[in-house]
Amino acid sequence: MLPNQISQLIAEAIRKAQKKSDLPPFDIPKVVIERPKDPSHGDYATPVALGLARYARMAPVQIAEKIIKRVKQVDYIDEITIAHPGFINIRLSESWLAQQVETILAESDTFGHVELGDKKVQVEYVSANPTGPLTIGSGRNAILGDTLANVLAAAGYEVQREYYVNDVGTQVDNMGKALYARYAQALGQEVPDPDEYQGYYLVEMGQALAAEVGDQYLQVEEAEALAFMRRYALDGIIASLKEDAALIGVEFDRWFSEQSLYDDGTYGKVFNYLSQRNMIIERDGAIWLKSDDENDKENVIVRSDGRPTYFASDIAYVYNKLTVRGFDWAIYVWGADHHGHVKRLKYATEILGEDPAKVEIILYQLVTITRDGVPVRQSKRTGDFITVREVVEEIGADAFRFMLLTRSADSQMELDLTLATKQSNENPVYYVQYGHARIASIFRKAEEEGATMDGGDVALLTHPSELDLIRQMLRLRETV
Repeated sequence: MLPNQISQLIAEAIRKAQKKSDLPPFDIPKVVIERPKDPSHGDYATPVALGLARYARMAPVQIAEKIIKRVKQVDYIDEITIAHPGFINIRLSESWLAQQVETILAESDTFGHVELGDKKVQVEYVSANPTGPLTIGSGRNAILGDTLANVLAAAGYEVQREYYVNDVGTQVDNMGKALYARYAQALGQEVPDPDEYQGYYLVEMGQALAAEVGDQYLQVEEAEALAFMRRYALDGIIASLKEDAALIGVEFDRWFSEQSLYDDGTYGKVFNYLSQRNMIIERDGAIWLKSDDENDKENVIVRSDGRPTYFASDIAYVYNKLTVRGFDWAIYVWGADHHGHVKRLKYATEILGEDPAKVEIILYQLVTITRDGVPVRQSKRTGDFITVREVVEEIGADAFRFMLLTRSADSQMELDLTLATKQSNENPVYYVQYGHARIASIFRKAEEEGATMDGGDVALLTHPSELDLIRQMLRLRETV
């Protein structure tokens, strides 16, 4: 990246100035390169001379002069000047800027990709309970996680995208019971509606299952029927989640089963590890992870009835990520309501002998759906939660992704469906799409007139607006 190159150039100039006795010996700090607030001062600037004043015992302006004197000539720099009280300003060569158009065209879709990291990174996102369709809140998680994974891949990291399937516990068991009730109702049985998971999706699934197998699962032991319903519902919901994710351009390299942590012995191995190191205690019939706050009920890893908690699975899962699969960096995307778990997970990571800095948690705020500024509280189809599929059907996948990325993850998000479909400059999606359409029309007109970019002379790109546009494009590398 250009800022790094300029930083190295200035650092080398300082070393030369010291060698020529223009500056006294001292350890050269990192040379920070920034963009001036006023573009008329140049493209880049560094305050390094101000920071060196106390070491060199000279005025910053004098130090800047001695540094500039020793800067090596390069093709991308046109001018280096000094601004009071000692800033070094760098202006890029206009001819060099024009030549970058050829590089941008040659690199095509890979333009902006950089090699910052050669590490193995996992981004785990969405990971919503597999008990229903993808909701709008999980949709924001999906877009944030997918975009983060894309940026890391463009920065040179080996990235794995993962969905953690919570297929252990009472929630999935209750979903199986709810499906059994809907299945029986579809066959004309008089059974009460389930207390949980009353959504349309299980009604439709129950009807489909009844049409497929008839009353087969009314003729077997209830335990056998419920085990089948649990698996059938889980498989159906996961298939639906994959379809919902694909609608917004999100795909995962792996759907990781929580149950597998117990089936392959990972949980048992981690439990034994903690026990051998005297990191667990028994109290009130439950098993707790030792911590500074031993009254924190969230530190329970085995309930009094013998069932492991979600925290127990989290510990086994982070062990699987870092120790078993060897990821250098494990990134989680969680809703802000999970903020209390951040410290707990990092603590568990450290206990397992891994560096807690390898674990990074991105917290995001909720999304509110509005129409003309008025909150939309219910789905037209389900009568309860609003799904990603419904919103995408109304505003489109591109608009959905774009709008959810217009605010930082830590900011609450309002998605106005009316605004997202409005054909005016008030709608940021329309503004971008309109700009793209205008550019495409220029290419079409050029093609009609037989004009091509082959053999074009970039030296003709001299107008300030053209050069500023090139500058903006070059910033992509720095942004990544």
